[in-house]
Amino acid sequence: MAGDIAAARERDPAARSTAEVLTCYPGLHALWAHRVAHRLYRSDRRLPARLISQVARLLTGIEIHPGARIGSGFFIDHGMGVVIGETTEIGDNVTLYQGVTLGGTGKDTGKRHPTIGTGVIVGTGARVLGPLEIGDGAKVGAGAIVIKDVPPNSTVVGNPGRPVIVDGERVASAAGPDIEHTRLPDPVAEAMACLVRRIDILEGELQAVREGREPPRRDEGEDCLASAQDELADLLADVDPSAGASDSAR
Repeated sequence: MAGDIAAARERDPAARSTAEVLTCYPGLHALWAHRVAHRLYRSDRRLPARLISQVARLLTGIEIHPGARIGSGFFIDHGMGVVIGETTEIGDNVTLYQGVTLGGTGKDTGKRHPTIGTGVIVGTGARVLGPLEIGDGAKVGAGAIVIKDVPPNSTVVGNPGRPVIVDGERVASAAGPDIEHTRLPDPVAEAMACLVRRIDILEGELQAVREGREPPRRDEGEDCLASAQDELADLLADVDPSAGASDSAR
């Protein structure tokens, strides 16, 4: 219990006192209710366990199936809309934000929910679906939909979720910093910017042909995606000067 309170105070700068955490943190209340329900569940008293989990859901807005296994130092920030499935396994020092789903993908039996490693952070509104594994120290960006295993110490974004940083190194020219939700990579925006550049080039070539001119030579070796990422980085720097040169030097 003391460790749960300590986890909340360490990870939420809004937590100003132990009394505030004890009385005002639904994630903590849902976790404590789950521990009671989980003991009942493991002793084959399934109905009382489910009743406790449903009462906790009603009071906190957080649904944790009593069969889920949760390690120490677990923290749900805000928590409204969080759903954790029956066969989910969560390691130590994991943090979830509001709207996270750790769910299944169908009506399969057996292990059908995720296994979350130690020190994982799952951002707002993320969906982690199926019996996959999220490696230790991984970060799942806000709104990501993860349906495949995630390597340890990586950052995953997008739909479907894909690693953009692994062990501190960017993957396949992926752009963006850690898990600052307002500055995560945007694969869709990058692809759209790349398509716009391609259309501009094709329109220029078509216009030249119509006018009877030789179309300009195209640099076949140009990395359209890298150029699009640079443009988006420059735009971000204009909107948010704190993003600075470090973001644009992708």
